[in-house]
Order: sequence, then structure tokens, then C-alpha cells
Amino acid sequence: MNKKSLPIIQAQDAMNRRTFLKQSAAGIGMTALASLLGQSAWGASEAGGTLPSLGLPGLPHFPACAKRVIYLFQAGAPSQLDTFDYKPRLHEQRGKELPDSIRMGQRLTGMTSGQTSFPVANSIFAFDRYGENGTWISELLPHTAKIVNDICVIRSMHTEAINHDPAVTFFQSGSQIAGRPAIGSWFSYGLGSENKDLPAYVVLISRGEGQPQPLSDRNWGSGFLPTQHQGVRFQGSGEPVRYLNDPPGVDRSARRDMLDAVGSLNELQHDVVGDPEIATRISQYELAFRMQASVPELADTSREPKEILDLYGPDVHKPGTYAANCLLARRLAERDVRFIQLFHQGWDQHNNLPSLIRKQCMDTDQPTAGLLTDLRQRGLLDDTLVIWGGEFGRTVYSQGALTADNYGRDHHPRCFTVWMAGAGIKGGITIGETDDYSYNVTKDPVHVHDLHATILHLMGVDHTRLTYKFQGRYYRLTDVAGHVVKAALV
Repeated sequence: MNKKSLPIIQAQDAMNRRTFLKQSAAGIGMTALASLLGQSAWGASEAGGTLPSLGLPGLPHFPACAKRVIYLFQAGAPSQLDTFDYKPRLHEQRGKELPDSIRMGQRLTGMTSGQTSFPVANSIFAFDRYGENGTWISELLPHTAKIVNDICVIRSMHTEAINHDPAVTFFQSGSQIAGRPAIGSWFSYGLGSENKDLPAYVVLISRGEGQPQPLSDRNWGSGFLPTQHQGVRFQGSGEPVRYLNDPPGVDRSARRDMLDAVGSLNELQHDVVGDPEIATRISQYELAFRMQASVPELADTSREPKEILDLYGPDVHKPGTYAANCLLARRLAERDVRFIQLFHQGWDQHNNLPSLIRKQCMDTDQPTAGLLTDLRQRGLLDDTLVIWGGEFGRTVYSQGALTADNYGRDHHPRCFTVWMAGAGIKGGITIGETDDYSYNVTKDPVHVHDLHATILHLMGVDHTRLTYKFQGRYYRLTDVAGHVVKAALV
């Protein structure tokens, strides 16, 4: 053999091996996809059923308490001082300088770094004890006070980011840097879907008065996971899902024929290149076709009894409001959607906080309590985990001028409040404590990674074992940290 020809032969062998592996992977991938969907490889249903989309082998790792999650994310960061973290001694400190021994030189945002004074602003709202264990709750949340025996209040949450975008990204993906999979995508990837006719991960967005911080689609994106696991956003008006309806002149039969034709072409391309995203595209086309029938029925609340609608408050009749989205969340939950996330914007109250937070609580308090009540009445709260909270808290000192009845609060990542309720959660308790200024955690700190680990645990997943290899490293939602908050569990 000519020595000069050896590299060419070796290159040909390598190419042949690569082609063989790609084609083998393509065949295996399409067989797995067909099994997963209960369909022929390019879409036409063979059994006509609605088989679930299974997750990874071996998951859940242990018996789960929860089958699904509803995450009520209050984007912009509610003030813990005016809602759940009662500090009665602060009225004596109003207007006085926040002691250096409390702040300890901790970093400030650009919005208050130029302040030369940090006057203490106690809450002007009254607090009272509610429930069997006397949980402190503000007058702003009278409906939440009625369901306090269902919720576990965590006052000692803390995070690492001090600005909205990295802080929201951290809560949604376990990293301040964009590009990681969203929490709902991890559940879709690991546990799959129990309803083949709806996405495993659905996102709903509403907006209150005040300054709304922008939300990016990447907050419910799949990152490096296959794109079939990204969240599907439902619209607040018009078509629930964009581009779902067929154009004029295209009926259901014609759409089926088109999908079959496109699916067969995609399968041929998949056989050649073995790109898993082609399989994703096929499955998503099929999901969209099924959603054309399932989503209109889901979104139609006209048959809901008046007593149920009344639970959510008057705004339930206005599409796109937080109340309407809470009702839709319940309808998604009873259809076994795996992860339902509501984002409510408008909590970023740097000034005029007393007026703005009143409006936000009026928008959200009754619908939130109504959702829990509705879930409980239907037996769904037993296997549904509900979470409420924002990306960080608010400062005890006033941003800008402090008057007798007005103040603002800047971002505060060192301590804030979230709560959990439902499947596997010990209701009516409070976890964690903060100092007299609600500035630092003094007992039982809970980190974002701990919250994620606990959510995964309740869904039957060991957070250290749900991983995905990307660019040579195994990633997980909790990165290299996280502990289950056992005190919150039944």
C-alpha cells in the first residue's frame, strides 16, 4: 500500500463509520419517537389514543408527592416588609439611619448607591396573626389570610443577584447567566407529559399597574435541552397560542395531509443526518395539530359555575388578567399539564410603594386564594405543588424621600419571603427568621438552589441525579449545590 494513500483510506473509513452511526442513530431515534408518541414516525396516529409522552428511564427516582407544579411568579419582587415579614419595632426607627452594623457595607444597586442617607421605612400596613399557628400576614392579603393553614411561609429566602434580569434568570434556571434550561423544561425532560394533547410546560403572563420589568422568552426556554421541552406561552387575548389556527380555506383533513407529507420529508432528512432536532420538529408539529382541538376547549371557561368564578374575583372575566390566568392554571392542572407558570409583572416599586402595592395585592390576593380553594375542593391540591414568590425582596430603607405615608424600596437579595402549598407541604407553618430590620437572615436560611431541590424532591426527583451532558460537562438545575428543605415537608 502506498503510504501517501493511507491518510485518504483512514479518512474514508472514518466517514463510513460516522455515516453508519448517524444512520443507526436516526433509525433508533425515529423508533423511539414513534413509541413515545404512539404514532407512526411522521405523525399519523396508529392507535388513535392519547398516550402520555414518557420521561427518562428510571424517573421518578422515588414515589412522588406531587404530579404537577403551579408556580405563581411575582415578577419585580414583592416587599416582604409589607406582606409577610412583620417587624413591629420598626415604627420606633422610622426616619432614623439604618445602622452600619446591619448593612455591613453590603452592595447597593445603582439606584441608591448615590444616596447619602438610608432612612428606615417601616410598613404603614397593619399585620395580624392568622391560622392555627398564628402566622403574621398583612392587611393587604385578607384572602391569603383565609388559606394560611394551607401554606408554608419561608421568610429566610436569599439569592445572589441584585438586579432583575439575572435574579429572574437565576430563579428560572439555577444560573444568573442566560442559556440554561428553565425549571419547567427540566421537568418536561425528566418526567415527560401525562397529556399528549397539551404541552408539558405552559406559561401565562399578566401585568399589574406600575413599572413592569421585561420578561424574556429565554426565561421559559429549554437552553441546551431539546427544544421540545421549552415552555409554550399562552396569549392573554386573541388566539391562545400564536399561529395555531389554520388559515382560511385549510380544513382539518387538509392540515393532516400536509403534516403527513412534511413529516415524511423530515423523516428522510433525519435518516440522512441524524439530527435530534428534526425528531423534535416532527413531534412539535404533531402536538400543534392536537392542540388545535384541545386548546379552544381548554380556554373556554363559559361553562364554569358562578360559584367557581366568584372564587377568583371580578377580573376572572377579563382575559389575560392574573385572575383569568389562575383559573386557566386550574384547568391546565386538571388536564395533567406537568408545569404551569404564571408571571405577574408590576411589583418593582421603587417609589410610591404604598399605593402601588395595594393595587398589586388587589389584583393577585383573591385569585391566588381562589386557586388554592378551587384545587382543594377538587382534590387536586393533594397532588399539586403551588409556589408563590418573586426574584428577591425589598430594602427596609426608603429609596428617595420618606414621608408620613409614602416611601419606596430598592432591591434586596439578602432576605425575602416565598410560600409553598399543596402536595407534600406542611401547611400553616413559618420557616426562617430575619433580623429586626428584615435585612439579614438570622435562622434557617433557604437558598434558591434549596428551593429548586425541594421542588424536584416533591416531584420524585433527586436533584443531584437529573443531569444533562453539554459541552463535556454534566449540568443540573441546582448546579453543584442545593439541599431539600425538610422542615417544609409533611
